[in-house]
Amino acid sequence: MSSRFAEIISKIAIPAGIAITLGQSALYDVEGGKRAVIFDRLKGVQQDVIGEGTHFLIPWLQKAIVYDVRTKPKTIATTTGSKDLQNVSLTLRVLHRPEVMKLPTIYQSLGLDYDERVLPAIGNEVLKSIVAQFDAAELITQREVVSARIRQELSRRANEFNIRLEDVSITHMTFGREFTKAVEQKQIAQQDAERAKYLVEKAEQERKASVIRAEGEAESAETVSRALAKAGDGLLMIRRLEASKDIAQTLANSPNVSYIPSGKGSSGDDGSKNSLLLNIGR
Repeated sequence: MSSRFAEIISKIAIPAGIAITLGQSALYDVEGGKRAVIFDRLKGVQQDVIGEGTHFLIPWLQKAIVYDVRTKPKTIATTTGSKDLQNVSLTLRVLHRPEVMKLPTIYQSLGLDYDERVLPAIGNEVLKSIVAQFDAAELITQREVVSARIRQELSRRANEFNIRLEDVSITHMTFGREFTKAVEQKQIAQQDAERAKYLVEKAEQERKASVIRAEGEAESAETVSRALAKAGDGLLMIRRLEASKDIAQTLANSPNVSYIPSGKGSSGDDGSKNSLLLNIGR
């Protein structure tokens, strides 16, 4: 009884296993952000592009090739010469993705690693051709123009291979040692020139100020001379009284100065008419 049951199970299990294996091999999944191309052993690459989801194919006869169609970054680096024969090292960052409807053509001509086959080659070619049209100084001052020219030309070349570029930007740009040294020396010379210009302007302003000050002093002396000629020494007496007033006020505010009024001597003669000031220390 048990041997008969095992025989029945074996008869059922073997076809069931084969059916399950064939069923699993006939199913394939296309994840989000991906597309598939079907290769048929009899007809070759089919021109239909399979979207996301679970799909069927004929086992052994057909094979699904899955492409990632999301935007991916690619870095391209090169060293080339500028128009004035200066060495320039450039690093380019490219965001790219394949043309979805052209995936069968991409697979037929380039395969799965289409970006590795195409972008470095055309990137180096475009960078060398564009950079050679600018001087080293223009590459610095007109960086946006250079980047736009590179983006335009690189996009045109990539479209020939059914690759779409979302963004192209220069992330790194360095020059040779000689050019860098020349730029530093030029900056130092410009700073020295600006400093010399400032010193000249400062000296000119000081000269003008001295002239104006001398003219003012001469005019003041002339005014005083005219006043003295007109009013005699009355102006000098007024200045003397003003100075005496300032001195007396200063001495009166000092804590170490005492004032003793003048008086008559013991013989009846008048004493000194001047006040006596004593500096009394603490």
